[in-house]
Amino acid sequence: MSHTTRTSWIARNARTKLLTGCGAAIALVALTACSGAETTTDKGADAGASKGASKPAAASSAPAADAGKAKSAIKGSGTFQVGSDVQPGLYRSTGNTADDNCYWERAKDSKGEADSIIDNDNAVGSTYVAIAATDKIFKTDGCKGWQLVDPKATGTPKAEISGKAGMLKVGVDVAPGTYKSAGSTEDGSGCYWERTKDATGSIETIIANENPEGQAVVTIAAGDGFFKTADCQDWKKS
Repeated sequence: MSHTTRTSWIARNARTKLLTGCGAAIALVALTACSGAETTTDKGADAGASKGASKPAAASSAPAADAGKAKSAIKGSGTFQVGSDVQPGLYRSTGNTADDNCYWERAKDSKGEADSIIDNDNAVGSTYVAIAATDKIFKTDGCKGWQLVDPKATGTPKAEISGKAGMLKVGVDVAPGTYKSAGSTEDGSGCYWERTKDATGSIETIIANENPEGQAVVTIAAGDGFFKTADCQDWKKS
């Protein structure tokens, strides 16, 4: 499978352990960050897939969690301690637009240093994140809010999905199978898709990804955890 450089996704959906001011990187795809930006790709873009140039942390606008009561929902932006402010588990955020600049981060401590970041991502549309019990900090900025979901929940998976849907859970949001898209949207921003094992945000969990030129075809396996799509025309099961 070919992997091509995707410049359109970089500005808002790239991942890197070093926060830069210009955006950077794509998972399993050539690095195309702005000139002179130093990045460390430990981890990937839906709609980019490399640990990405994230936005600087903003002051929390969310009320502090009640002492000793870890929450199963997160509203607004903020920095939260895992286990005391927020429960570990699988979380979902929906309705995020490009203008929201939705950003999340899992960290091993509260030092706020680049090396503290375990994984991070910028999201558009729907997105998931798996907060581990061993994580110390979860940061979120600009996202619509997060809700704890049952990782074993079932749903009515769709056989036709928006090419800008973001991150979808296989078997719940999207059905396994072979899908076809006409390719990039008319604005020419560049179609990107990704199959991944889980929602940790780690580059090691990416099964495959691509920046297709023209028509795109991808087979989502029943064993896949999630499917990401950004700036593509709608996908239809073929």
